[in-house]
Amino acid sequence: MEFYPSSLVRLIKHLSKLPGIGEKTATRLALHILRSSDKNARALCESILEVKDKIRFCSICFGLSETGSCSICLNSNRDRTIVCVVEQPSDLAALEKSGAFKGVYHVLHGALSPMNGIGPDDLRIKELVERVTEGEVKEVALATNTNVEGEATASYLAQVLKRYPVRITRIATGVPVGGDLKYLDEVTLRRAMERRENL
Repeated sequence: MEFYPSSLVRLIKHLSKLPGIGEKTATRLALHILRSSDKNARALCESILEVKDKIRFCSICFGLSETGSCSICLNSNRDRTIVCVVEQPSDLAALEKSGAFKGVYHVLHGALSPMNGIGPDDLRIKELVERVTEGEVKEVALATNTNVEGEATASYLAQVLKRYPVRITRIATGVPVGGDLKYLDEVTLRRAMERRENL
């Protein structure tokens, strides 16, 4: 990259640190920003700084918010007796887009991963237990990912929460609509068979 000016190389290096962005994509993005108008480039810079300045964790669910509590936790129409536990704010957003859940959420900000040094104290598990002990929660729906870390996290949470008078559920997983069996992984196929229903 010595053929690019140093300021452009610096921008490419910063962009390539973003998840899922390799050097080629970072270069394309940097060149696009360079070709953009000063107004658009400044707007991008300002929006990045604004996000860093304004976005906080919701004091209740630990989702993203610009105020003390997020719009979901403040919505009186949500069913506060059901808490859906997710790993990341992006998982919360995906469930909200589906329109399938009308309760409230709890964001762990990760999953148990001893290999990466992530234990229970590194996640928002203590805060989840505190919510459950307050007595309003009747069901905890575990919606962690179906990979090894997500399954381990769900199992751990089920063990921790079983001493409390709450129903503990796990979101169903299996064959997606229109899915071709030969392209599905073994875990998905096993879960689909284990959770088969009567017709």
